[in-house]
Amino acid sequence: MSQKGALLIIGFGPGHEQHMTLRAKEAIIESDSIIGYNTYVDLIKPLLTNQTIVRTGMTEEVSRAQEAVRQAEEGKKVAVISSGDAGVYGMAGLVYEVLIEKGWKEETGVKVEIIPGVSAINSVASLLGAPIMHDACTISLSDHLTPWELIKKRIDAAAQADFVIAFYNPKSGRRTKQIEEAQRILLSYRSPDTPVGLVKSAYRDRQHIIMTNLKEMLDHEIGMLTTVVVGNGSTFMYDGKMITPRGYQRKYTLGAEKQSLKPHQRLKEEHEPWALHQGTEQVEQKAMPPLNLKNLADEALSKLNIKQKPARVIDKKEDVLFKQETIFEFAVSPGLANKKITSKQLLLIAEIIGEQGEVEYTTDHQLKVEMKTSDANEVTAELEAKGFMLHPVGDVVTIKACDFCDGDKGESIPELNQIHEIIGGQPVPKRIAIGFNGCGMACYGAPTNDIGVIYRKKGFDLFLGAKTTGRNAHVGQLVAEGMSGETLVETVVNVVREFQERGLPNERFHKFFKRVQVVQGYRFVDVPDPIPVDMACGD
Repeated sequence: MSQKGALLIIGFGPGHEQHMTLRAKEAIIESDSIIGYNTYVDLIKPLLTNQTIVRTGMTEEVSRAQEAVRQAEEGKKVAVISSGDAGVYGMAGLVYEVLIEKGWKEETGVKVEIIPGVSAINSVASLLGAPIMHDACTISLSDHLTPWELIKKRIDAAAQADFVIAFYNPKSGRRTKQIEEAQRILLSYRSPDTPVGLVKSAYRDRQHIIMTNLKEMLDHEIGMLTTVVVGNGSTFMYDGKMITPRGYQRKYTLGAEKQSLKPHQRLKEEHEPWALHQGTEQVEQKAMPPLNLKNLADEALSKLNIKQKPARVIDKKEDVLFKQETIFEFAVSPGLANKKITSKQLLLIAEIIGEQGEVEYTTDHQLKVEMKTSDANEVTAELEAKGFMLHPVGDVVTIKACDFCDGDKGESIPELNQIHEIIGGQPVPKRIAIGFNGCGMACYGAPTNDIGVIYRKKGFDLFLGAKTTGRNAHVGQLVAEGMSGETLVETVVNVVREFQERGLPNERFHKFFKRVQVVQGYRFVDVPDPIPVDMACGD
């Protein structure tokens, strides 16, 4: 990868321009393009001039990172923006991961600059008083990317160790139980009166601050824009402020002008009985030899009777200290035209995914599977051996076909299979659905997909740009009739290729068609506004 453009990964703080660093402002202004979540782009509007703006919605972080890398490789200076700090639940790590997948090296690849910002834990703490004066940690309660069982272990460990805890992403419209479970775990270690601060939209127009306690924290509104700060065992409330002592009161008299200990006495061991040395007198009595940490670790492993071996080797028959498991998501179906699954196949799916796995039936006539596994290849091979077709999920090309009247009208199946073999499952800026019907009845609704194909009178009709949701929903635009099979396959593949190359992250195909106006020679025609109809029932 040759030296090309630059990636500026910017943390712009809480949102108000006053809390952005000077370098963050400069980086935004000097960039050729800005890539970010819709809300973040709106927050930095005062700094925008003539930059190209790429907006996406929530959960589109990977698309943003990929688009940023692509533009930087074209020679552009690209700003990827995150609120708070880009290295704390932000975009910095993900951009690096995308670069690494492409073989990026710092000496030869695009330049990367990480520009730090004020993270939520810092901005929220400043509004609450001084709750983070001692050891603290941040824990995200979102289980979209991290298994909930692991998050619970982290909460439990932080609660036991008496950390001040800042909870990010505590609750959303669909995730409501996580904050309740977090409270339950904390109450098993901490007093119900432990101070808690709830801050929504710190330093933004709708900022809202609540001081409460661990027992009553759920009586107040908590959402995705709220950061929850839970104090430790020494945190207290005073005059509407949340304070966590640093520990000075152990050796200093804070109300006295003259301290009993002189400066040269303060760090002596006898005045720090809580420290590792535990005071000179105790050290002399115990006469403990110096610890060899490696020997101690080896002894602990030997007592566990665990064999040490390379981390990548997994032996199901032996106990291992830790086995990395990943969340494996994929879709499975009996085939493109085949819609029938046998009972044995269903039992196999249940057996493979186990009790913790989940299956969701999708509008693509597929079963979406989510499961934990340490060997995705083994799962894939076992399902394919039983006749299943596996598909990737996410922003990929999905192909939905009718059952061709149980195969009785299967003349066009070869073209369906060709399209699937060439572009099925390929990544695209936003998921694109290709609908395929084997006769003019179109009972599986091919024209209602991004790309619709109907086999009729020995030829193929092609539809582009359907919109399936909203008050202005409409079928696709009929752009060609009576195409040959060879021409159809080539055309559909080229349409998708153009979308891959020119589409913006998170841009739906119908919006792409309207924006570029011409795709593979087919010109966009705006759909007329629907005519309002007075219903006889008056509703």
